[in-house]
Amino acid sequence: MPSFKIDLSTAVVFVATAPEPKMANKKTGERALDRETGASLSTVGLLVSDEGEGNLYQVTVPETGFPEGLTPGMPVRVVGLKARDWENTFNGEKRHGISFRAVAITSVA
Repeated sequence: MPSFKIDLSTAVVFVATAPEPKMANKKTGERALDRETGASLSTVGLLVSDEGEGNLYQVTVPETGFPEGLTPGMPVRVVGLKARDWENTFNGEKRHGISFRAVAITSVA
C-alpha cells in the first residue's frame, strides 16, 4: 500500500510516551524488525500540535533512529514521518487503520 509524507514544518512535537519495543509476536516475545535494515523497531507516542489542534500518534521508529533518554514532555523533531493505511482480518473480524512510521526522532535541545 502507498504511504504518504506528513509535513511537520509548522508543528510543535513533544514526546508523549517513552519508546517501547515493538513486538512482532507478543506470545513469543519476538521483536519487530525493519525489513530493509534489520534494525529492531520501537514505538514512541508523540503529541503533535499544529494550528491550535493537538493529536497523539503512536509512531514506529528503528532503534537506531532515536537517542537514549527520550522522556515525556521533551520537544523533538521528527524526520521522514509517513502515514500508511492498513487492513487485516483477525478472528473473522475486519480491522483497519493508519500506521505512522518515522526515519528518526531527534531532540530539539
